[in-house]
Amino acid sequence: MSENHHHPHELSDGEVRARALESLLREKGILQGHVVDEVIDIYTNDIGPLNGARAIAKAWSDPDFKKRLMADATAAVGELGISGMEGEHLVAVENTDEVHHVIVCTLCSCYPWPVLGLPPRWYKDAPYRARVVREPRSVLAEFGTIVPPDKHVKVLDSNAEVRYFVIPQRPRGTEDMSEEQLAQLVTRDSMVGVTVLPDVTDKVAG
Repeated sequence: MSENHHHPHELSDGEVRARALESLLREKGILQGHVVDEVIDIYTNDIGPLNGARAIAKAWSDPDFKKRLMADATAAVGELGISGMEGEHLVAVENTDEVHHVIVCTLCSCYPWPVLGLPPRWYKDAPYRARVVREPRSVLAEFGTIVPPDKHVKVLDSNAEVRYFVIPQRPRGTEDMSEEQLAQLVTRDSMVGVTVLPDVTDKVAG
């Protein structure tokens, strides 16, 4: 069913436009290489994942929204003003005490850009795409995530028609936090499922 995937040599319309714009700006001397790298890093690690973090925080805080998110993630995140290319057919899956989900796209790198930002390089690399299916616990351990033997690890394969993202388990110690505070705890990697969020401990005010 490879026709459902963007193959590695194929670019989405957004990627084509972005590369064309980057090339033009470099040619005109408007953008330097290190500036482009910094902007990409910001969108990969900060701005992009904040959308997904807002949705996760609301799901933790609002049971009704969580039900809608689990039933139709595309529509639910749309309620928060989150939409866009590569954001169709979103499916949210929840990590629990019984199961840990991790996301991959084995044939390419289908990825829910509107909620997770730009895909990290390791997500697109062949070793991750191949190994996480065969030996998910070993791959997760390399990210520092040790899944207990009695917890099932479920690997979900995204494609152009289904783009998964993970609702991580809510950390203990966050019961009194606002949605804004909760969103600050959520990371891109936890929404891919390669990491878990640490519990929050009381800190002595400095």
